[in-house]
Amino acid sequence: MQNTNTIIKKLDMYIPAAKIFQVLPSEENAIFLDSSLVNELGHYSIIGRKPYLKLEKREDRFYINDTEETSISFENYLRSYLDKQKTANSSHLPLASGALGYFSYEYGRRLMGIPSSHKDTISIPDAVLIFYDAFIIEDCHKKESYLITNGITEPADILLKKLEDAILKTSDSEPVKPVKEKYPIQVHANFEKEDYKKSISDMIHYIYEGDIYIANMTQQLTIESKKAPQDVFYNLRKNNPSPFGGYLDFDHYQIVCASPERFLKLTDGHVETRPIKGTRKRGETEKEDLRLRKELENSEKDKSELLMIVDLERNDLNKICRSGSVKVTDLFTIEEYATVFHLVSGIEGDLADEKNFADLLMATFPGGSITGAPKYRAMEVIDELEHGKRNLYTGSIGYLSLDGNCDFNIVIRTVLHVDGHYHLGVGGGITAESETEFEYEETLQKAKAILDALQ
Repeated sequence: MQNTNTIIKKLDMYIPAAKIFQVLPSEENAIFLDSSLVNELGHYSIIGRKPYLKLEKREDRFYINDTEETSISFENYLRSYLDKQKTANSSHLPLASGALGYFSYEYGRRLMGIPSSHKDTISIPDAVLIFYDAFIIEDCHKKESYLITNGITEPADILLKKLEDAILKTSDSEPVKPVKEKYPIQVHANFEKEDYKKSISDMIHYIYEGDIYIANMTQQLTIESKKAPQDVFYNLRKNNPSPFGGYLDFDHYQIVCASPERFLKLTDGHVETRPIKGTRKRGETEKEDLRLRKELENSEKDKSELLMIVDLERNDLNKICRSGSVKVTDLFTIEEYATVFHLVSGIEGDLADEKNFADLLMATFPGGSITGAPKYRAMEVIDELEHGKRNLYTGSIGYLSLDGNCDFNIVIRTVLHVDGHYHLGVGGGITAESETEFEYEETLQKAKAILDALQ
């Protein structure tokens, strides 16, 4: 079905989405998916405006536009809605109609049926999907700006004109520069160093006992900083650009994301996932930088770790893809970011007939790179050895198009702002070859860019 009300307009003037998001008046439930690192992965930036449908999962309860729904589950409603509202997208843009939002790790834990021994210390919904009437999309490769309206909250042409006028009024204004004022921070970890290293040793013991082959061990940092969340976001995107970043502004909490990792991309029934396993910091000099890159490139430990996750992701995709279609497209690729190198693989497949995003999510979430193998047992061990719930951390943020396509990240390098405090998760994969001191120090390296942005 094609929505005949949809209007897609290319602006005569190119205005980066990051500038538009800064200068447009704020709006409730504002979401900005940001490709600040423009590369093969970072192609489009997307802003959602004029929400008309909000789906929320809060533990075992499901809400539609803040009203509890008891006659159908979140997953079944989403599956049915996507089938009934399927709408073709004739443009080259990633979506013309659909939703932006997130799924937390806690959503995935409950989806897998794994109980937790930890109390809730942060209260946010397990999952939120917001369907918008209007989108502002930047093609970061072509340097083009587009407006899309669908005529749901008001006639599409009227909404388009309002949006275009508001954007053009601000086109001459100077973008707000990242604040230069330095903010003191205090960091509180939910592990002492030696306790974290002991938990890693306990995880390695489970590996030797044959319970698991690999698992992802993490700690949570709570940071006191007076810096505004949006200032943190603009500082982070400038100094640590990422292909799968974003800023999500909800009633009582904000999410600042600079993720380098794609979890799921679905395009015309073709699924892609790109797990990361293996990290090295960037060098202080060109010589040191090259040495660290080579070290990661030649690390048998990191390759072994990634290979186990590739096998897990292949198995997950085989549950939902056509027989024989799942393939590893690249095995050990080095990707460069501002503060780290990552070792990455690509796995692809073709979604089985009559399946949609809801089915894909249930078969694969949460991602293998941030859980372990076998996934269920690894998640049980994670809950036993970690000192608290992960909440949003290691979930997914992204978009869902009504034509059936989607692109979701893995929530890493991401800080959650709630009740005046920032919450940051950091961790890494543990194998039988892991060294506890190295693994602990790696978590601090992964926290560096976020902690710098909070100051």
